[in-house]
This record gives sequence, C-alpha cells and structure tokens, in this order.
Amino acid sequence: MLNFVQHRTFLVLNKVKVLRRMKPTLHAPTTLLKRSKWVVLALVTTIYSCRDSNNGEPVTPTNPSKSANTFLGDLATKWADLDLKLIRNSAGFTPPVAARALGYSGLVMYESIVAGIPENQSLAGQLNGLKDLPKIEANKEYNWAISFNAGQWFIAKNIWPNANEAAKKSVDSLGTALRDALKMGTDADVVTRSEAYGEAVAKAIFEWSKTDGGHEGFNRNFPTTYKVPVCAGCWQPTENGRQIPLQPFWGRNRTFIASNATLPMPPPLPVSTQITSDYFKQYMAVYQKNIKLTQEEKEIAVWWADDPSETFTPPGHSFNLATIAIRSTNANLAKAAETYARTGLAVSDAFVVCWKCKYSFNNERPYTFVRRAINPSWIPFWPAPPFPGYTSGHATQSSASATVLESLYGTNFAFVDNSHVGRGRDTKRNVDFKARSFKSFREAAEESAYSRFLGGIHTAQDNDTGLVEGRKIGATINALKWKK
Repeated sequence: MLNFVQHRTFLVLNKVKVLRRMKPTLHAPTTLLKRSKWVVLALVTTIYSCRDSNNGEPVTPTNPSKSANTFLGDLATKWADLDLKLIRNSAGFTPPVAARALGYSGLVMYESIVAGIPENQSLAGQLNGLKDLPKIEANKEYNWAISFNAGQWFIAKNIWPNANEAAKKSVDSLGTALRDALKMGTDADVVTRSEAYGEAVAKAIFEWSKTDGGHEGFNRNFPTTYKVPVCAGCWQPTENGRQIPLQPFWGRNRTFIASNATLPMPPPLPVSTQITSDYFKQYMAVYQKNIKLTQEEKEIAVWWADDPSETFTPPGHSFNLATIAIRSTNANLAKAAETYARTGLAVSDAFVVCWKCKYSFNNERPYTFVRRAINPSWIPFWPAPPFPGYTSGHATQSSASATVLESLYGTNFAFVDNSHVGRGRDTKRNVDFKARSFKSFREAAEESAYSRFLGGIHTAQDNDTGLVEGRKIGATINALKWKK
C-alpha cells in the first residue's frame, strides 16, 4: 500500500510530466510561476522520501525526523539558484556587495537548521560580534525543511531589498510554493513553530548585518567623498572612465572572522619604470601575453570575467561551484547548508580583506602602466575594472572558497563548471561559453586568477598574492568549531 508521501508523489509526478524540465525564471509570467509550484511539490516529496541515515526509516510529513540530515539538499540549491538570479536583478550589487549578501544568506541557511544537525553546533559566539541567536523550545518537534524555507524567504526579501519587481515575485513564488508543499501532512503546531524559528534566526542575523559597515552598500558604490590619491604607480581612471573607484571604504567593514580583519597587508613590488626592475617585468609580461592570446586563452578570460552587468559576479560563480558540488554528490540538507555557509563567509571576508589591501596601496592597473611606459595605444583584452589592481579580487575570493570547499569535498574533487553554459556567444570577442573541467577546486581557483592575467587586467603579483591570502582566509573559516 502506498503511504501518504508515496501517494502524493504519484499524483504530483503525473501532473508535471510536461513541466518537469521547466524551471521558474525571474521573468516568467504569473501563470507559469503558479504552474511551477507543481514542480516544487515534486521536489519536496523527493526531499521527504530521503531515508534517515541513522535508522533507515523513511521520513514522512507526519513523522518528521529530528535530524536535518534526513532531507536532501535540493531545498538549499533551489534557494541558492534564486540568490544568484537576485544578484543579477538587483541594482548596485557589485562583487563586494554581492559577496556580503551571499555571506549572510549562507549563514542563515546553516543557523536555521543547525539545531537539527546532531553533530554540528551554532556559530553564534564564534563570529565577529554575533553573540547569540534564537533557541529552539526544549522537547518540541520541528520540521527543519520548513525552518530552512522560512529563513531563506525572510533573508531573500531583506538582503536584496532593491530587487526588481519580477525578482521579488520570484522570491514570494518560491517561498509560498515550498511552504505549501512542506506543510502537507505536518501538524499545524509544528509548521507554526518551525516557521517562526527559521524566520526569527534570519531576522536576528539580518539585524546584526546592519552593523557591519556594508548595509545597503549598493547605494554607495562610488562615493564622491573619496579623494583619489595621486602618486607614482597609483591607480588612475582607465578606459571605463570612472573617476571614483569602486567601494574605496569596503575594507573597513566588519569581517565575519575577527582575525581576518588583522591579517597583515603584504606590500607589492616597488614602483619602477626601469626595464630591468621586477615591477616593469610584471607589466611587460601582461602586455606580451595579451597581444598574442590563443583561442583557449580568450575562452578562459571570458569564462571567469563574471561581468556584474551580465552575470552573478565572481562571488556568485564561487557560490555556483558550491551548488555543483552539492548536486553532484547528492548532499543532504545539513551538508548543503554548511557548504553554502562556509562558501558565503569565505567570499564575503575575502572581499573585505582584498579591498583593504587594494586601498592600502592603490596600485595601478596594467592599462595605466603599459600605456605610460610600454605602448601608449594599448587596450587590454578585457576592460580594466574601476578600482586598484593589487591584490586580485578574483584570486582572493576564488582561493578562499576553494579552501573551504576542499575541506568538505576533498582536495581531489573533479567537477565540470557549467556556470555560463547557455549564454551563447561573446560576439565582441568571438568566444563561446564552453563548460570547463577541473580536477580540484584549487585548480579552478588558479585558473580564475590566471584568467585576469590573460584578460590584461592583473599582473602575476596581483594573482599570486591573492591566491595565498585567499587560502589564509579560507583556513580561518575551516578553523571555526563547526562540529560539537
């Protein structure tokens, strides 16, 4: 005889034969978004069909497990996918601002269910200034999938407050569809309690976020109060035409890990136009490579560019690699939440530390040095971003995220990065977006860094130092007491 969940699964799957390959998009008509709820229902019944690894008993809505390990990670990847769409559809979400949002979103994923992960513990009391969070009621039953959904729904509506109307509707559409499906067959008291807990955790974390220095940073990406330093080797406006660089004060923001705020800033090479100097050689190498790029090198440069105006930004790319790891291993909800938490904390702190370094030294871009010392008419393959070069944000955040992902999935985790498959062709540069394969997360991070050298916008010292500093940042995330 079919149990409740199996019966619902049978009915739902028959209703989604045509829709099973469809995914709700930010621009989907309202009717399509409503239809997509059936797809979410199918997802939820699959989540509930996961067996408890402790006793092998099936988990049903009327008998929810006390452990978040009994739910599949699909619930987390659904929200993570939407996070990346929100980045693209929220004005002003430049890479530092996006990284911060992903940091808080990932933390809410983890904290909204950590009370239901027997082997894990909260990060409250470990993170910089986060002293306490709401507690569960003793001897009360919780449905952790419902708590998770409520937490993500709240943080998505608040951490991306300026999302366009279509994006905001997508948040409510996903939250509502998941809630309606998850509460089927679950006691009303459990539903109410679980939702209240998840939302309370998210609200507490959001209130804490307001004090980090980056709250509503999307409104002040290029502050006119900043005075651009003038010196030999200092950053100057490039072909982008921006007279004020991006987020010059971001390095003052609170880091999630207190020790990351005090990491020493490794100095760059001394500025010199002498052709025998190491400084000159760094920029000459960029120029010489840039004028003879192979087709594959162009593909690498474009794949990792993650232009904020067209993609989910570099930290979003790292978040998507986390999603690839979760999906390819069929990770449960507990591991998925920890994966996004570690990745979010890593990219967020990486951007604060990197931006502190950038504005400590205000190092010039290759565009500036090459044009004044080598070839006055040179233009790099990829436009120089409007902020100082040293160190590389790509290298720092990619290395930090690779370090935390390795701690969860191993140092030899092979995967295919399909982040930009389907984007078509970059007609300006005659490059197709082809999936790229890697033997490890570190290999991907190193290619991400190298892509900026190929693009003509970073020197080797920008990338090499960024990779080293990123590993330090990732290590501080891994060093937190995640386990009891």
